[in-house]
Formats: sequence, structure tokens, C-alpha cells
Amino acid sequence: MSSNNTTRETRMSRNAERTPGPKKPRRNGWRLFRRILFIVVAVVVLGLLAGAGLFFYYAQSAPKVTQGALSSDTSTRVYDAKGNIISRLGAQNRSYVKSDNIPATLKKAVVSTEDRRFYKNDGVDPIRILGAAFANVSGSSLGMQGGSTLTQQLVKLSVFSTAASDRTLKRKAQEAWLALKVDHEYSKDQILEYYVNKVYMGNGVYGMETAAEYYYGTSLKKLGLPQLALLAGMPQSPTNYDPTTYPQYAKKRRDLVLSAMAKNNVITSAQATQAQATSIKAGLAKTHKTSGTSAKTTKVIDAYLKQVYAELKSKGYNTTTGGLKVHTNLDLDAQKKLYDIANGSSYISYPSSKFQVGSTIVEPNSGKVVAMLGGRKTGKVTFGLNRAVQTDRSSASTAKPLMDYGPAIEYLNYPTYEPVKDSAFTYPGTDKNLYDWDRQYQGTITMRKALYESRNIPAVRTLQNVGISKATDFLKGLGMSFDKTLTLQNGIGLYISTEQEAAAYAAFANGGTYYKPYLVSRVVTQDGKSHNYASTGKKAMSAATAFMITDMMKDVITNDNGSGTAAEISGLYQAGKTGTDSYPDDYADQVPDGATMDSWFTGYTKNYAVSVWTGYDKQFQAGHYVSESDTKIAQQIYKYEMSYLATKTTNSDWTAPSTVTETTQNNQKEYYVTGHPGTVGDTTATSQYGSTNTTSSSAYSSNNQVTTNSSSSHASTTESSSSKESANTEQKPSGGTGNDNNTNSTDTSSATTNKDDNS
Repeated sequence: MSSNNTTRETRMSRNAERTPGPKKPRRNGWRLFRRILFIVVAVVVLGLLAGAGLFFYYAQSAPKVTQGALSSDTSTRVYDAKGNIISRLGAQNRSYVKSDNIPATLKKAVVSTEDRRFYKNDGVDPIRILGAAFANVSGSSLGMQGGSTLTQQLVKLSVFSTAASDRTLKRKAQEAWLALKVDHEYSKDQILEYYVNKVYMGNGVYGMETAAEYYYGTSLKKLGLPQLALLAGMPQSPTNYDPTTYPQYAKKRRDLVLSAMAKNNVITSAQATQAQATSIKAGLAKTHKTSGTSAKTTKVIDAYLKQVYAELKSKGYNTTTGGLKVHTNLDLDAQKKLYDIANGSSYISYPSSKFQVGSTIVEPNSGKVVAMLGGRKTGKVTFGLNRAVQTDRSSASTAKPLMDYGPAIEYLNYPTYEPVKDSAFTYPGTDKNLYDWDRQYQGTITMRKALYESRNIPAVRTLQNVGISKATDFLKGLGMSFDKTLTLQNGIGLYISTEQEAAAYAAFANGGTYYKPYLVSRVVTQDGKSHNYASTGKKAMSAATAFMITDMMKDVITNDNGSGTAAEISGLYQAGKTGTDSYPDDYADQVPDGATMDSWFTGYTKNYAVSVWTGYDKQFQAGHYVSESDTKIAQQIYKYEMSYLATKTTNSDWTAPSTVTETTQNNQKEYYVTGHPGTVGDTTATSQYGSTNTTSSSAYSSNNQVTTNSSSSHASTTESSSSKESANTEQKPSGGTGNDNNTNSTDTSSATTNKDDNS
């Protein structure tokens, strides 16, 4: 009895000990942990599934990778207008080497440098990716470790662009997918062979066999460990690791490769140390082996090619590793003719080998640049100064149709016989006088005569009437823009290139439409996509303006007093303008009378516009002036080139549009904008001494008045012309574009004299 009671009491006591106090939270904490873990795992799984889904989505749109793409070079091939290859940038020196002829040492160096697990991975290496991330963060990679396998690098070089802008998630996914396929379809030896032959090695060289020939003058099989280690490390930055240009960087890179090889146990530490002690210049060739496009052809097209690559770059193309097929507008025969005229002795007698030329040829109805010459006697320089596109030399009087007379017809409806005043002129707001080359005045003459004799004062007075703003608008329509506000001085000299001027004059040739000049017509990228390029014409002036300017510029060449008679080609319908830029007065006494800094001729037919600049690069150096007789060389170059071009096309004259009316003045055929004939004034030309100029074929009396019903006809008496010429006086000469080589700035001279040879 007592025993049972004791048992019950003991149980009650134990139960009492269990019930008091709160429950322990151990079980609830475990449940919370499991829930969090489940959520984390779920998120990770969902992330992996989403990532896998995105990966395969991108993979579906991946381009195809063929054996041809893997084994071919990634050079840029350039073709002329006929489809003939004229250059292979990066492929000139390429020699393919089979796997059996690739030294085992080079293979070990490449693998140690680019992908230590190359023979173990399947084209994509997750361990390498994680290792690269850790190594790059910790700084222990010695610059050798990257996330992409060697196979991925091969795919990138074969299929994709290497531009930084293309390093997107989509591109990386496609790259990885294709790397897996390549690794599955090709052996490791094949993949390594393709890589060794494809990588860019600097100086236009592709492939390590070609690099061995270029840098060392021999084949890979004959190179030692130090040289092979350098070649294996160069693809990361071929320009910076060029041993001939940056030996200090090249040595550092080579030594890192040797250290990586030792770490990978493919060479001993002793071998690495010995190779690192070898001079980086040991075995380098003094001359570099080249092949491919002939040296002669390369020199002929040098300036054109340079501009092609500039155009490609502006469009965002990679010309070194893009694998592009570039079709251009180059007429190789016209290019060769232009080159021969400038560099040969059978056409023109040049004053010296330093006398320079820049020229551009444009098709008026498309804007296609068919030829371009950047200089003459340039020696072994490749991609040197392209004088055809330089804009730091004054175009002198070739600016007059563009800035003065073209706008006068377009905005003021000047007829070709508009009376213009050739009399004493001082730039408004200054004490600076403007003179013509002969320092004489002809009084009131026609606009036609002022243009073909290239008189400066009438041109600047005409620009005053037009106004700088309107003239600038006219130039803008012809593709020209300027950093500084133009001035009256720019009416007799613009800082533009032969390419710009040829394209602008082409608008006169085709009836008033401007086409932006271009060299590249089509680009085929490595994925086979074709991108076509053309210039869209924009109306820059009326057909009347284009025709009337052309008709006046015919006389520049055909009139006995024209400034461009040396450019005349018998029977050819053509027009053009001369331009010569005199030295500033404070330097004029250091050169002979009549000497100039620059001489231009820009002319055209209905089929071609040709602009030519001649002069010296250093025009203020002793003896570097264009003599009076040599100012005609620009015209002669034009004449010989245009004579050749004329044989390739039909010869037809321009037809007056319906907006132009023909009239006769003093036995001279003249034109006016229909409805705006103007009133004929007294344009009998007289010199500053008051004598009558009897040589003026376009001088006529005030009795030859044109009858018109237009209420807006021009008053063209001497008095009203004088009033118009002084209407715009707010512009002050200041050098225009900031180059003081044209005419004279206000603080260095009291005279401006652009001389065109027309005596």
C-alpha cells in the first residue's frame, strides 16, 4: 500500500517537474532553418533552370561554325569596283602550318599560357572559369589566367567580332555552345592547329608560322625556346608585345610564358631561367619578309586604302580581326594613271621630289570616289600623310564658285553678265586692302569675266552682297562645315580637302545635287551578312545655278584670258577653276615674284569631277615655294588624268534647264534665271589708269538692255551695284578657319593677293 503510494507520488513529482515553464524552441528553430534552406535551394534550382533555358535559347540562334571558318584567316580583303582583290590586310604574310610541323615546345607554351586544362576540358571549363575569377581577384594569375578556353578563343576569332561592345551575355553563351560543338567534332590537335594559324601577331601578320618568318626570318621549326615562348604570348596584345618596337614589354610577356610553362611542368625551372636570360632581340631579323599584294600596287593604292580603313572604322568595323570582305568604288586603272602622272617623268617635269600632290576623283551622279592620290615620291612609307583629305591648306580661288558666285545666282538671281565692280576695296572695319594678282583694277566688269579671269575684288564684293550667312548655308548644302564663322576672306580661300571640293564641284556637274563622297560600297562580314552603302543625293542648288556656274567655268579653260587654259582638252566638254594662294606680305620678300604656297585646279565633265592640290608640305621652308610656272602643274595633272578618263565615257555637253533663259550680249552667249534678266549696265572694263581694256570679250555698253516683265529684275548700273556691294559690312576678316597661310591676317599685312596665272 505504501509502496503503491510511493510510486504514484514519484510519478506525480516527475510530471510536475515536466509541466512547469515554457517549451524549448529547438524544434521550431530547426523548422525555420529547413524552410530557409528549401527556399535557397529552390531559388538556386530555379536560377539554374532559368540560366539553362536562357543559354539554350541563345544557343539556338548561334551562327554556324564551319571548318572553313576555323581554318581560314580573319584578314580584311579589299576589292576594287570590278571585284578584283587589291589588298588583304593582315593576310599579306600568312603561311599556314600543319600540326605535324608545329614544334611540340610551341604547343606546350600555348597551352600553358592560354588553357592549362586544354587536353582535359570539353571546350568549356567551369573549373577554369572559377579559377580565373579567384586568380584575377587575388592577383595571383600573373596576367596569364582567363575564363575562356583555347577552344572558345578559336571560336571567337573564327565567328564573332572581338570588339568590346560585342562582349554580351548572348555572345558568351553562343561562344560557349559553339566551343562545345567544336571540341566534340575536332581533335585537340586540330583545334590547336587552327588556333596557331589564326591568331593576329601584329604588323599585319596572322599565324605563328608567318610571325616566325616576319620577326625571325625563319620557320617555327628552327626557333628555340625563348623565341617560341615569345610568339606564344604575343596574341594577347600583339602591338604591345612586338619585340622590335617594345622590347621591354615583349621580354616581360615572354618571361611570364616561361614561368607558366615551368609551373605546368612542361619545362624545368632551370630551362625557364636560362631562357629568361636570353636577350629579347636575339635572332630578330633586320628586314621583314612580305608577300601578297605587290609593292608597286600597294604604293599605288596606299592613300585610297588608308581612307577605306578610316571609313570602315567610322562605321564600327574591326579591320584587323573582323574577317571582312570590303568592296570599294576604286577604278584601279584610273588610280594607276593618276599615280603614274604624279610619280613618273613622262608626263610632267616636277621641280623637286619634295613637290607634293593631293587629288581626288568623284563620280558626279553617285558620290563614288573612284581614285585618290595622297602624295608623290613617298618612299617606303605606308599609310602616310594623305594630302587628298587634308584640310589645312587654302583652296584659294577655287572657293569662288562655291562661296561667292554660286550663292549669288542661287539667292540673288544674278545673271552670268551681272555687273560687278573691280575697284579699290578695303575690308570693312579694318585698314586692310584687297588686291588682285596684278594690283590693277578693271572697273565694272561682268561676273563671267570676273570668274574666268579670277579677279579677287569682284568675288569678295559679290560675297558681301550674298552675306556670310547665306554663303555658309550654300556651303553646308555641299557637305562643308567649319568650326569658326567664315569671313569675307574665305570667299577667296576655304580650308577644305580635294575630296570635299571634288564632291562639291560634282554638284555643279550633275545639275545641283550633292552626294557625300564615299569609297566603300559593300561590306560582307564573317557571318556572311552583306551591308550595302550608297550616298543619298540631296538638292544643294537649283538646276539654273548649276548650269550657269558651269557655263561660266567653261571659259576658265577656253577663253584666251581664262586662268585655266593649261587644262584645256580639245573637243571635251568640261568646266573648272584655278586657285593659287600667295604668301603673306611679311614673307613675300623671301620668295620670287609670282611664287605661291598652293596651287589648285578642280574641274569636271558630266562623268567625273577631279580636284588637284599641289605645293610643299613645309611651305615656309627655304625653296619650298610654287614658282609662277609651276602653278600650272595642277592643271596639267588634271588634263592628263581627265584625258584618260574621257576615253572611258561618252562626251556630252550640258543642256540649259527650262528655268534658264539664253540671251546674247556683245556677241557673247549669256544666261539668266528665267524671269530675272536684270538690267545691263556699262561694263566697259578700265584699268586703274583709266585706259580701256580692249581685251575683254564680255565688255559691252549700256545700250544692250534686256527687256523683261519681271518686277524683281536686278538694277545693275554702277551706282546701284555700288550700293549693293556695301550692304553687308558687319563681317571682319580674321582668317576664317584659324590658318594664316591663306591671304593675310589683319595683324600681319595690309594686302591680300590671290594670284591666278592669267597674264
